[in-house]
Amino acid sequence: MSERPYRVTVVCWGNICRSPMGEYLLREAFEDAGLGDRVEVDSAGTSAEEQGNGMHPRTAAVMRRNGHADTGWSAHRARRFEAGWFEGSDLVLPVDHEHEHRLRRLAADDGERAKIRLFRSFDPAAVASGDLGMDDPWYGTDPAYDRTYAEIVAAVPGIVEHVRTELKARNQL
Repeated sequence: MSERPYRVTVVCWGNICRSPMGEYLLREAFEDAGLGDRVEVDSAGTSAEEQGNGMHPRTAAVMRRNGHADTGWSAHRARRFEAGWFEGSDLVLPVDHEHEHRLRRLAADDGERAKIRLFRSFDPAAVASGDLGMDDPWYGTDPAYDRTYAEIVAAVPGIVEHVRTELKARNQL
Protein backbone atom coordinates (compact mmCIF):
# COMPACT_ATOMS: atom_id res chain seq x y z
CA MET A 1 0.00 0.00 0.00
CA SER A 2 1.49 3.30 -1.10
CA GLU A 3 1.36 6.12 1.42
CA ARG A 4 2.69 8.77 -0.96
CA PRO A 5 0.07 11.43 -1.61
CA TYR A 6 -1.38 11.72 -5.09
CA ARG A 7 0.08 14.92 -6.57
CA VAL A 8 -1.87 17.26 -8.87
CA THR A 9 -0.38 20.37 -10.48
CA VAL A 10 -2.51 22.95 -12.33
CA VAL A 11 -0.60 24.94 -14.96
CA CYS A 12 -1.29 28.20 -16.80
CA TRP A 13 0.89 31.02 -18.13
CA GLY A 14 1.93 33.12 -15.14
CA ASN A 15 0.43 31.24 -12.17
CA ILE A 16 -1.60 34.23 -10.97
CA CYS A 17 -5.10 33.65 -12.43
CA ARG A 18 -6.32 30.31 -13.75
CA SER A 19 -3.91 27.86 -12.15
CA PRO A 20 -4.09 29.18 -8.57
CA MET A 21 -7.88 29.37 -8.88
CA GLY A 22 -7.88 25.74 -9.99
CA GLU A 23 -5.43 24.79 -7.24
CA TYR A 24 -7.47 26.21 -4.39
CA LEU A 25 -10.83 25.03 -5.75
CA LEU A 26 -9.41 21.52 -6.13
CA ARG A 27 -7.92 21.59 -2.64
CA GLU A 28 -11.31 22.54 -1.27
CA ALA A 29 -13.06 19.83 -3.29
CA PHE A 30 -10.61 17.12 -2.19
CA GLU A 31 -11.13 18.16 1.44
CA ASP A 32 -14.92 18.04 0.97
CA ALA A 33 -14.58 14.58 -0.62
CA GLY A 34 -12.58 13.30 2.34
CA LEU A 35 -9.42 13.01 0.25
CA GLY A 36 -7.52 16.01 1.56
CA ASP A 37 -5.02 13.86 3.45
CA ARG A 38 -4.29 11.73 0.36
CA VAL A 39 -4.04 14.40 -2.34
CA GLU A 40 -1.66 17.35 -2.67
CA VAL A 41 -2.53 20.11 -5.13
CA ASP A 42 -0.27 22.90 -6.28
CA SER A 43 0.03 25.15 -9.31
CA ALA A 44 2.64 26.73 -11.54
CA GLY A 45 3.08 28.68 -14.74
CA THR A 46 4.98 27.89 -17.92
CA SER A 47 6.45 31.39 -17.82
CA ALA A 48 8.63 32.98 -15.16
CA GLU A 49 7.43 36.53 -15.86
CA GLU A 50 5.09 36.59 -12.84
CA GLN A 51 7.40 34.57 -10.57
CA GLY A 52 7.03 35.65 -6.95
CA ASN A 53 3.85 37.64 -7.57
CA GLY A 54 0.67 36.96 -5.67
CA MET A 55 -2.67 35.79 -6.99
CA HIS A 56 -4.25 38.37 -9.30
CA PRO A 57 -6.67 40.61 -7.35
CA ARG A 58 -9.56 39.70 -9.66
CA THR A 59 -8.88 36.00 -9.03
CA ALA A 60 -9.10 36.56 -5.29
CA ALA A 61 -12.22 38.68 -5.79
CA VAL A 62 -14.06 35.98 -7.76
CA MET A 63 -13.15 33.45 -5.08
CA ARG A 64 -14.56 35.74 -2.37
CA ARG A 65 -17.68 36.55 -4.45
CA ASN A 66 -18.40 32.85 -4.62
CA GLY A 67 -18.08 32.34 -0.89
CA HIS A 68 -14.67 30.69 -0.64
CA ALA A 69 -12.67 31.27 2.51
CA ASP A 70 -9.04 32.21 2.10
CA THR A 71 -7.38 28.86 2.73
CA GLY A 72 -3.94 30.20 1.95
CA TRP A 73 -4.45 31.82 -1.42
CA SER A 74 -3.58 35.29 -0.11
CA ALA A 75 -0.07 33.94 0.49
CA HIS A 76 0.20 32.34 -2.98
CA ARG A 77 3.36 33.19 -4.92
CA ALA A 78 3.71 32.44 -8.61
CA ARG A 79 6.32 29.95 -9.69
CA ARG A 80 7.41 28.27 -12.91
CA PHE A 81 6.86 24.59 -13.68
CA GLU A 82 10.17 22.77 -13.91
CA ALA A 83 10.75 19.59 -15.93
CA GLY A 84 11.90 17.71 -12.82
CA TRP A 85 8.45 18.13 -11.28
CA PHE A 86 7.01 15.45 -13.56
CA GLU A 87 8.73 12.78 -11.48
CA GLY A 88 6.79 13.73 -8.35
CA SER A 89 3.52 14.51 -10.11
CA ASP A 90 0.71 12.13 -10.88
CA LEU A 91 -1.57 14.48 -12.80
CA VAL A 92 -0.53 17.71 -14.54
CA LEU A 93 -3.47 19.85 -15.62
CA PRO A 94 -2.74 22.57 -18.17
CA VAL A 95 -5.64 24.97 -18.60
CA ASP A 96 -5.36 25.37 -22.36
CA HIS A 97 -3.82 23.85 -25.47
CA GLU A 98 -0.81 26.19 -25.56
CA HIS A 99 0.28 25.10 -22.11
CA GLU A 100 -0.48 21.48 -22.89
CA HIS A 101 1.93 21.70 -25.85
CA ARG A 102 4.58 23.44 -23.75
CA LEU A 103 4.35 20.74 -21.08
CA ARG A 104 4.47 17.92 -23.64
CA ARG A 105 7.68 19.40 -25.06
CA LEU A 106 9.11 19.69 -21.54
CA ALA A 107 8.27 16.07 -20.66
CA ALA A 108 11.19 13.67 -20.97
CA ASP A 109 9.24 10.63 -22.16
CA ASP A 110 5.84 9.07 -22.84
CA GLY A 111 5.38 8.24 -19.16
CA GLU A 112 5.64 11.90 -18.24
CA ARG A 113 3.45 12.96 -21.16
CA ALA A 114 0.78 10.50 -19.98
CA LYS A 115 0.41 12.55 -16.80
CA ILE A 116 -0.74 15.61 -18.78
CA ARG A 117 -4.50 16.14 -19.19
CA LEU A 118 -6.32 19.34 -20.07
CA PHE A 119 -8.18 20.66 -17.03
CA ARG A 120 -11.51 20.91 -18.87
CA SER A 121 -11.20 17.38 -20.25
CA PHE A 122 -12.88 16.35 -16.97
CA ASP A 123 -15.99 18.45 -17.71
CA PRO A 124 -18.46 16.34 -19.75
CA ALA A 125 -20.13 19.44 -21.24
CA ALA A 126 -16.77 20.82 -22.40
CA VAL A 127 -15.87 17.45 -23.90
CA ALA A 128 -19.24 17.27 -25.68
CA SER A 129 -18.79 20.80 -27.09
CA GLY A 130 -15.21 20.11 -28.16
CA ASP A 131 -14.06 23.26 -26.34
CA LEU A 132 -11.43 22.15 -23.84
CA GLY A 133 -9.42 25.36 -23.71
CA MET A 134 -9.80 28.04 -21.07
CA ASP A 135 -9.34 31.69 -22.04
CA ASP A 136 -6.93 33.74 -19.97
CA PRO A 137 -9.07 36.16 -17.93
CA TRP A 138 -6.08 38.45 -17.24
CA TYR A 139 -7.01 40.52 -20.28
CA GLY A 140 -10.63 40.98 -19.18
CA THR A 141 -12.81 42.32 -16.42
CA ASP A 142 -14.89 40.59 -13.76
CA PRO A 143 -17.07 38.69 -16.27
CA ALA A 144 -13.94 37.03 -17.71
CA TYR A 145 -12.96 35.85 -14.23
CA ASP A 146 -16.51 34.67 -13.59
CA ARG A 147 -16.35 32.59 -16.77
CA THR A 148 -13.00 31.09 -15.75
CA TYR A 149 -14.41 30.30 -12.32
CA ALA A 150 -17.44 28.56 -13.88
CA GLU A 151 -15.21 26.53 -16.23
CA ILE A 152 -13.01 25.39 -13.36
CA VAL A 153 -15.96 24.54 -11.12
CA ALA A 154 -17.53 22.46 -13.91
CA ALA A 155 -14.39 20.32 -14.26
CA VAL A 156 -13.60 19.86 -10.56
CA PRO A 157 -16.02 16.96 -9.86
CA GLY A 158 -14.57 14.96 -12.76
CA ILE A 159 -11.03 15.55 -11.52
CA VAL A 160 -11.98 14.47 -8.00
CA GLU A 161 -13.58 11.26 -9.32
CA HIS A 162 -10.60 10.55 -11.56
CA VAL A 163 -8.22 10.89 -8.60
CA ARG A 164 -10.51 8.80 -6.39
CA THR A 165 -10.36 6.02 -9.02
CA GLU A 166 -6.57 6.33 -9.22
CA LEU A 167 -6.27 6.08 -5.44
CA LYS A 168 -8.49 2.98 -5.40
CA ALA A 169 -6.24 1.41 -8.02
CA ARG A 170 -3.27 2.10 -5.73
CA ASN A 171 -5.21 0.56 -2.82
CA GLN A 172 -5.08 3.84 -0.94
CA LEU A 173 -8.85 3.94 -0.35
